[in-house]
Amino acid sequence: MNKSPFSTHKTTNSIDTTTKQIVDRIIRSGKMSSQDHHLLTSTVFSHHRMSDEARRQINRVFDYIQSGQLKLID
Repeated sequence: MNKSPFSTHKTTNSIDTTTKQIVDRIIRSGKMSSQDHHLLTSTVFSHHRMSDEARRQINRVFDYIQSGQLKLID
């Protein structure tokens, strides 16, 4: 049975929303733990393809790390 393209789109939107919420929380705290990293990567890579929105969110994290606004902690 084939899935509707609309259900895939809805799932992608849900993952994008969850990814944004995780990234927003990480950035607000100014810290990213290994647990945060695991949660973020497992959410983003739960689909075979990463959406453009998820990619933008990941890039936000990298930008904050590179600018020193986000610290990596254990």
